[in-house]
Amino acid sequence: MDEWNFFIHQVVPALNRGLVQSMWLILPSASIGLCLGALVGTLRAYGPLPLRKACDIYATVFRGTPLLVQLFVLYFGLPSIGIYLSPYTAAVLGFILCTGAYQSEYVRGAFLSIRRGQLLATQALGFSSMQSMLWVILPQAMRRALPGCGNEIIYLIKYSSLAYIITFIELTGEGKILAVKYFRYTEVFFAIGLYYLFMVTLANFLLTWLEKKLYIPGFGRG
Repeated sequence: MDEWNFFIHQVVPALNRGLVQSMWLILPSASIGLCLGALVGTLRAYGPLPLRKACDIYATVFRGTPLLVQLFVLYFGLPSIGIYLSPYTAAVLGFILCTGAYQSEYVRGAFLSIRRGQLLATQALGFSSMQSMLWVILPQAMRRALPGCGNEIIYLIKYSSLAYIITFIELTGEGKILAVKYFRYTEVFFAIGLYYLFMVTLANFLLTWLEKKLYIPGFGRG
């Protein structure tokens, strides 16, 4: 009975508070990061050379360094040059920049997987380069990039657990405080794992539904 009371009256309320904070991290980071990744990926595939190089450098830096290091630089490093970010702002900015870099690689790969002959065919039909991109290339590329982009969103859900290290108390942070206070690490972190499993399962369900919704007969696997 004591175990049940502890779970109901201590663990669930604390983790529910943390879940709300985690969602405040995940939702803007995932949506803005996806838009950033789509823009950067498009520029990396079709942009002018200087922009391509700049975007390649951005993707290399943020894909090549640990997310934890990026968060430390944003929260602990920037104050040394007079830039002060709140824990929430530093976490969201770090997640956006990191996930945007990975998303750009999925989008770039999707663009490059489309045969150049399609672009030439649209131009032969009188389409401008912009019309060809918006109406022919982009819809196909987004469908091909969706599984990779969705996978990155699932990773982002789990990445959000790093925010407590820069003092933003989200799901993992609330759980760690509770575990230290009551010295009940097994029960608390098992419950945290269930919360993340629920979020990932829900995200996977929504992404699968979106893939089916966007499916075109004869284009990939239905």
